[in-house]
Formats: sequence, structure tokens, C-alpha cells
Amino acid sequence: MHDHSHHHRGSGHLKPLVWGLVITLTFAVVEAIGGWVSGSLALLGDAGHMVTDSFSLALAAIAALLAQKPASREMSFGWGRAEVLAAMVNAVLMLLIVVGISIAAFDRLRNPQPVQGGMVMLIASIGLLVNLVVAWVLHRGEQTLNIRGALLHVMGDLLGSVAALAAGAVIYFTGWTPIDPLLSVLICALILFSSLKLLRDAVDVLMQRVPRELSLPVVGETMVAVEGVRSVHDLHIWRLDSRMVSLSAHIVVDDLEAWPRVLERLRETLGQRFDIQHVTLQPEPLQFDTAPIIDRVSPGK
Repeated sequence: MHDHSHHHRGSGHLKPLVWGLVITLTFAVVEAIGGWVSGSLALLGDAGHMVTDSFSLALAAIAALLAQKPASREMSFGWGRAEVLAAMVNAVLMLLIVVGISIAAFDRLRNPQPVQGGMVMLIASIGLLVNLVVAWVLHRGEQTLNIRGALLHVMGDLLGSVAALAAGAVIYFTGWTPIDPLLSVLICALILFSSLKLLRDAVDVLMQRVPRELSLPVVGETMVAVEGVRSVHDLHIWRLDSRMVSLSAHIVVDDLEAWPRVLERLRETLGQRFDIQHVTLQPEPLQFDTAPIIDRVSPGK
């Protein structure tokens, strides 16, 4: 005897991703030309970010579109994890970009090149405004792993534009060209931290890890405290996708006839205390309970 409580939500963030893609790809071409003409590594690196951003936004848009597809016989949970896969790919791409720019920056430190500071400042200023607009558009959407992955690329670009602007100003007024690769390395360090965190969160979902904001023992003990529940075992908590937390468990009850009322109390408790809406619970009669009193909550083996 099972109870399944399913709440599927569509992805309502395809439009901001498409807008971000159009804006980013257009300016990437402008910035790449400007970086090549001016000789600025920071500007070329920022243009590289934006080209990759365009790919990441396209990937995120495709994933958001797939996530809207309903469940089928073959994909009984739907396509929500397409967004998680897109987030993971985007995180890995950002790590590769960080490595590439860092290598180029150290090479530039050993072999300084002339940089046109004025042109760098102009194009970087426009790039900063473009990235602010795209970041604002994405930030307004629901913060799924997919959106976070796309936003990570855009924030990397935004920081890259700030670095290019600062480098251009220093070079224009002082002529000190090492500032260009040094700021590029600094931005890479900031992007590295965010990329690793996003990658960790995506892996958590794919490995069906208990969400980091929840504690399996605490949830189990809360369920045991519900009136009519004797013990809980085979308890599992995981994320189906970026948004939906799922729970399944076997519930030993004092009286099977009282199960509908106990089920309602469990649903309400899980929803209000932990915001867990996707619940699968199997009741078992008291005589099946072989767990000792001190071990009434146990995960699945």
C-alpha cells in the first residue's frame, strides 16, 4: 500500500535565457574584434567568456525546453534533470576557461605585449553594461541549477569586464601592462570558486545525495514524532531536479485503519517543516516492526 504525492512544475525561464543568448552573442563579436585590435588579453579573455556564455545560454535554453516535456512511459520522472546536466556541463566549461586564461596570463607576464588602454576602457565599459543587463534578466528567473550555471558564466563575464576596464585605465594612465594579465588571474580565481560550488551541487543531484539543507536523522525523528507513527525505516531523501525534493519511507503504524489520518499528518508535517512535497510512503502494521526502540529511524540499506 503506497501513497504518491507528485507535484511537477514547468520551467518558466526559457525566455530570459533566449534574450541573454541574443545579447551576449552579439556583443561577443564586438568585444573579440576590439580585443584583437587593442592587443588586450583581458578584453580577449572577456570575449572568450562571452562566446562560451553564448554556448552555455543556448545549452541552458535547450535544457529548460526539455524540462517542460511531460513524463512518459520511458521517462517516468520527466526531463527535469536535463537542467542539472546542463549546469554540470557549464561548470566544467568554466573550469576549462579558467585554465586557458590562466595559462595565457602567465605567458603574457613573461612576454609583455603593448595594449591600447583607451580602446580597452571603451569596449570594457560597454561590455560591463551588457553583462549587467543579462545578469539582471537571468536573476529575475527562478534560481534553478540551470539558471545558476548560465548566470555563473555571465557573472564571470561581468567580472571580466570590470577587470578589463581597470586594466585599461591603469595602462592608459601609467603604461604598466602587467596589470592586464594579473587582473585576469584574479578573476579566474573568483570564477573557480563559483564553478566548483555549482559542479558540487549538480553532482549532489545526480548522486541523489540528501539535500545539504536537510538532515536525514532530523527528518526521520520528526516523522516518528507524528501521532500514530511507531517507527520509520528505509528512509530516503533526494532531489529529482533543481527544485523538487523527494522522500520515500516505510512507516510502521499502530493501526493500519488509521493510516489515512496518519498520512495526512505526515504530509502536512513534511511540507510545512521541510518543504518536501513529493512524498512516497508505505505503511506497515506494528507486528512487522523489528527495529529496537532506540533505532526507530533508519535509512535504506
